[in-house]
Amino acid sequence: MTQTSYPDTAPPAAEIESILRGQNRDPFRVLGMRQDEGGPLTVNVFAPDAAEVTVCDRTGAAVADLDRIDAQGFFHAVIPGRTGPFAYRLKLRNAVGHEWEAIDPYAFGPWLGEMDEYLLGEGRHEELYLKLGAHTVTHEGVEGTAFAVWAPNARRVSVVGHFNAWDGRRHAMRRRGATGVWEIFLPGIGRGEVYKYEIVGAYGHLQPLKADPVGFRAELPPQTASVVHGMLRHEWTDDGWFKAQDRDQREQPISIYEVHPGSWRRGDGNTMLSYEAMGSELISYATEMGFTHVEFLPIGEHPFSGSWGYQPVGLFAPTSRFGTPEEFAAMVDRLHNAGIGVIVDWVPAHFPEDPHGLGQFDGTALYEHADPRQGFHQDWNTLIYNFGRREVANFLRASATYWLKELHVDALRVDAVASMLYLDYSRKEGEWIPNRYGGRENIDAIDFLKGVNETVRSYAPHSLTIAEESTAWPGVSRPVSEGGLGFDFKWNMGWMHDTLEYMRQDPIHRKYHHHEMTFGLHYAFSENFVLPLSHDEVVHGKGSMLNKMPGDRWQKFANLRAYYGFMWGHPGKKLLFMGSEFGQEREWNHDQSLDWHLLDDPMHDGVRKLVRDLNKLYRTQPGLHQRDCEPEGFAWIEGGDTDNNVFSFVRYGKAGTRPVVAVCNMSPVPHDSYTIGVPQAGSWRESLNSDSAEYGGSGVGNLGGLQASDESTHGFPASLSLTLPPLATIFLVPES
Repeated sequence: MTQTSYPDTAPPAAEIESILRGQNRDPFRVLGMRQDEGGPLTVNVFAPDAAEVTVCDRTGAAVADLDRIDAQGFFHAVIPGRTGPFAYRLKLRNAVGHEWEAIDPYAFGPWLGEMDEYLLGEGRHEELYLKLGAHTVTHEGVEGTAFAVWAPNARRVSVVGHFNAWDGRRHAMRRRGATGVWEIFLPGIGRGEVYKYEIVGAYGHLQPLKADPVGFRAELPPQTASVVHGMLRHEWTDDGWFKAQDRDQREQPISIYEVHPGSWRRGDGNTMLSYEAMGSELISYATEMGFTHVEFLPIGEHPFSGSWGYQPVGLFAPTSRFGTPEEFAAMVDRLHNAGIGVIVDWVPAHFPEDPHGLGQFDGTALYEHADPRQGFHQDWNTLIYNFGRREVANFLRASATYWLKELHVDALRVDAVASMLYLDYSRKEGEWIPNRYGGRENIDAIDFLKGVNETVRSYAPHSLTIAEESTAWPGVSRPVSEGGLGFDFKWNMGWMHDTLEYMRQDPIHRKYHHHEMTFGLHYAFSENFVLPLSHDEVVHGKGSMLNKMPGDRWQKFANLRAYYGFMWGHPGKKLLFMGSEFGQEREWNHDQSLDWHLLDDPMHDGVRKLVRDLNKLYRTQPGLHQRDCEPEGFAWIEGGDTDNNVFSFVRYGKAGTRPVVAVCNMSPVPHDSYTIGVPQAGSWRESLNSDSAEYGGSGVGNLGGLQASDESTHGFPASLSLTLPPLATIFLVPES
């Protein structure tokens, strides 16, 4: 039964009761060693599982026994013979005689400094992960973990875990003034401890236990707690890689292999690969295939595997499904040392409602908007960040910086940018709130995206950002200083939709859709584009890339090979989702491995060999990549041959490099003596033919050398007479 009277030297009864009930907003004012002006030196300890508590000095010598002045475990004592506070330990014994020692968390001063407090309050702590989260540190000479979390409207925040029996009364945190950040240092807590935050919300209600928003590691799903890990411990060896990246990436070959790590390959028993195994196999495969980059679907921690990572709760934690943060870092390091860049999908557009996540974090709409017209995504049943709140924008910017600076990721592909830019995105009239000028543009999101791109330039100068933006928003990949959003590249969703629509047509009808292949050149240089054939095109009933193609089996493969040839010849960096490079037949299923056995079929292996050789051609011919983002890098030879379903164009690099001519015959009829104009007379050669027998084609082509006459054709000074194979793309280069 709770006592109602306490020693005169003890805190007031109301203060003690608030500790016992977990309702005290400032436990550091009550607990620990203290000495009020003119008063005695006292110690107050809350230890509900102890029957006896003794204060010892740091040598272990007993100084004073505490009185248990409340049956629930509140202990108090006056320390005799001491004139001021000193470093102390606690020796505790329970009712059955078990003894243990502990250092009192309430004996320590703050972990956060005044500058941290200022920057966090201003929303300008661009590396806030250095202070927020759980950090294994030595604080005031003692090893332990410093916890810090932002919850400005909470009445109480506590760290809970196995170490305190998940009792939120035991380790209530210190609030740092107006910043709304709570912190505590727990001595003796190290890496591997599982923890969450227990929060009494703004209205006095106990929230569901929350994972750490800045947690660096999480339990293996479906468990949802954070794991004490601290900052990354990895000795990087990729300095040479980053020095080599100090150049204009628009002029470099970028061919991206998009990977869902959980289903790229699986081991025996359908088990997922570890980061270590994935790295080894990806290095071997991507190197053989000639891809310059691997792009992972979102790899931040996420509770639901079926979201493919696009509903994250851990914006600073590589998912534990495949290993530790160090193992993720080692994979990145190894890929870099193999000459392969790493891109990670990053999702700032929305987050899930899972109770352990960010939703209603402190009992209020903290990270999200309170009004569902602003704060709820109807398409994905997720919450939308309040980009106008400076602390939220700071949190997200710091996440981007963390992946790029600390985990050495080369680029972030930013998901669902269009949904961020428009307040009425996927909403009907009356379901959205206009901006302060009455418009549909999300001004806060626009400022946020610019801020992300400017911030990562400062903290990770090597980095790139790539926008998945599906509208005609101007200047997505233009610098902020020039009025743009500041991304380096933008996915060309229009090109993808138009060209796939053309390829779906039976060749007899393609002449009526010719413009769908040529229209992209009207705007090809308005942005720095990536041409994406991504995961979104092979799910939800859309079928595989192979099965989008018309015709019989041979024609399907031929169409796919011809299309890939067109894509690799077209201006823009390249992206291909895993499995598409060998003509996977079924739709992608995130729960099982790709159908690697298909490579035993020469037709499937032929597609793989073609993609391999397209990458090699793309990388070795500057004309195919140096001016991907400049209109001077492209010229139509003949873009209007609708009757024959033929497209021909030339690609140029910088001065002194060879032009490359691409000719695409999208009809099943071969063409003999087909004449095109070319930039120069003399010897030319066919450097790649998608109809080669090696790729599963018919073997029709231009064997041996080709001689361009000086007869002007199509506005070019010379001309070539060619044999065009059916449903095929050929590439031609001059011999000198």
